[in-house]
Amino acid sequence: MTIFAKILAAATTVIVLGTAVYAQDKYALTSPGGIAFSDFRGYEDWAVVSSARTDEVLKVIVANPTMIAAYKAGVPGNGQPFPDGSRIAKLQWKPKKSTEAPFVVDVPDVFSQAFVIEKDAKRFPDSGGWGYALFNYDPASDRFAADPSPSDCGHACHVAVKAKDYIFHPYQKR
Repeated sequence: MTIFAKILAAATTVIVLGTAVYAQDKYALTSPGGIAFSDFRGYEDWAVVSSARTDEVLKVIVANPTMIAAYKAGVPGNGQPFPDGSRIAKLQWKPKKSTEAPFVVDVPDVFSQAFVIEKDAKRFPDSGGWGYALFNYDPASDRFAADPSPSDCGHACHVAVKAKDYIFHPYQKR
């Protein structure tokens, strides 16, 4: 191997390792309220509960298998609460008009936030057993950050649906 080839190989190794060192592990983040993003590992593949749209964002609400099983058993309509370990994530995108569809439709554009809720009656006794966190996504840096003061609701908003164990979205029929 020539000296040039050795230098090129070493430089390539440094670049690759450097990229790996600086890549963010979003699951290392913890919110100020103590919610670990790692508790939501795999949320990208969770079942869809519902969707919603505001003027600013498109939302897809997904839940972990524990919560989906509770929904299918009739919670909260049957008067039972969701069990501890239930987790739900509201994934939010800025919308854009589709340029490909032959009709007017908004589609997800830039991902912006993951609003997460976790049921643990021992850790969150003052909020109906639910803990709330917001993780903002910055597409320019491809990084998530825990929001220090979630303005996207939280327990104060969810009190309106206390009778539904603090959850707005029912499991939608398929």
